[in-house]
Amino acid sequence: MKLFQKLIAAPAIISLASGLAVNAAEINSTDLSDYSNSNNLVSLGDFKSDTLFPGDWAYDSLKDLTNSPKFNGNSVTRLEAAAELSNLIAGGEGLMNGAAIGRLSDELGSELAIMKGRVDGLEARVNGLEAGSFSETTTMSGEVGFLLGGTDSATKANDVVQFEYALGIDLDTSFTGEDNLNIGIVTGNGLTNVGADKTGLDWGESESDALVVNDLNYTFPVGAWKVAVGDSMDASKTWPNACSMNNMVDNLGDCGAANSVDLSGNVSLSAATGFGDGWELGLGISGIAGKTDTTSTGLFTKEGTDLFGLALGYEADTFGFTVAYSDKDTANYYGLVAYYSPEELPTTFSGGVEVGNPDSGEDTTQWAFGISTDVGEGTLSANIGTNGPIKDNAEEIYAYDLSYEYPLNDSMSITPFVYISETTGTNVDTTGAGAFVSFSF
Repeated sequence: MKLFQKLIAAPAIISLASGLAVNAAEINSTDLSDYSNSNNLVSLGDFKSDTLFPGDWAYDSLKDLTNSPKFNGNSVTRLEAAAELSNLIAGGEGLMNGAAIGRLSDELGSELAIMKGRVDGLEARVNGLEAGSFSETTTMSGEVGFLLGGTDSATKANDVVQFEYALGIDLDTSFTGEDNLNIGIVTGNGLTNVGADKTGLDWGESESDALVVNDLNYTFPVGAWKVAVGDSMDASKTWPNACSMNNMVDNLGDCGAANSVDLSGNVSLSAATGFGDGWELGLGISGIAGKTDTTSTGLFTKEGTDLFGLALGYEADTFGFTVAYSDKDTANYYGLVAYYSPEELPTTFSGGVEVGNPDSGEDTTQWAFGISTDVGEGTLSANIGTNGPIKDNAEEIYAYDLSYEYPLNDSMSITPFVYISETTGTNVDTTGAGAFVSFSF
């Protein structure tokens, strides 16, 4: 048999030898005698020891052929020797020493077969893991946060130190390279006291420790437009938004324009397109948009809460702005948000204003303004604004917050904060303070 043929046939010979060795306990002495004359079996006399020593012909032969540091005068196991032989054959160097490689393959045949079995088993396990994992076009990202804080307010029963947590996971899958299917999953135990909705901290999830799918949408291109459709999705998902405030109090969020620029929604369609140099136009519509609406209410019915809106934005190197209009079934809103980041300062100024025109009752106004600047390795942020929409003839109340976000590493940060949230009908404002740690993955 020629050398090349022998190298090709070696795995089959080794597998046969291994199979007979594994089942040796089931073979009687007569069968063993018959098989012992076969050239396909490794001689039992070759297995004198599990270890090769200097002076053994296989040890010295591998030392000469491989120049491996393993053969430095110390003994090696037969499996270690088989690994060096396997590397030698795989690299093609053994083709120049056919006789020696052939003899070593016979000598270490069982060990080579064991190694092959281990590799095959590992490949099977890896294939099994891959079969149960995400597709190659699916990515997962998430964030976990832990908050420790308390309040001092008019309701003394609420003035306790609390521990809250929040978890958010996003699964994103692309099918064409230009689209994205997004699934959002959240849980938490927040939105109480220090994290109270609207007047408290803009942080946390109120899911009572239950995992909830809070977003399910699909984004895809249609010509020059980016279009998104989905459930539990804002109608403004694809819109331009020039708000850059890093607020703590919920009512200061979205630069005070949460009803227009950051138009909410449920079962929604959102679309945006860019034009000119830095300009962008956004359109959105949503049915079943109210908190009490259900799928049985129907889309765009008299019983349901529907909304639509549009936004126009412009962004340059150091500044940007967005204007928006929305019709939320019972009120119309007009909003403006903007930011400015001077090139000579590591600082961003941002704010906004929103006017509401309800179908009945007085008009409302809401505004917010904030500044964020680099201090040391972290970011210091200070914000002020009305504590929600204020009716034209009503008492104006405000919210203030101060925070410092410090990066612990690329995926962790800690943010101590303090805020004051004014309330109507009492001389005691709500003051909150604490810190939260965020983990991104």
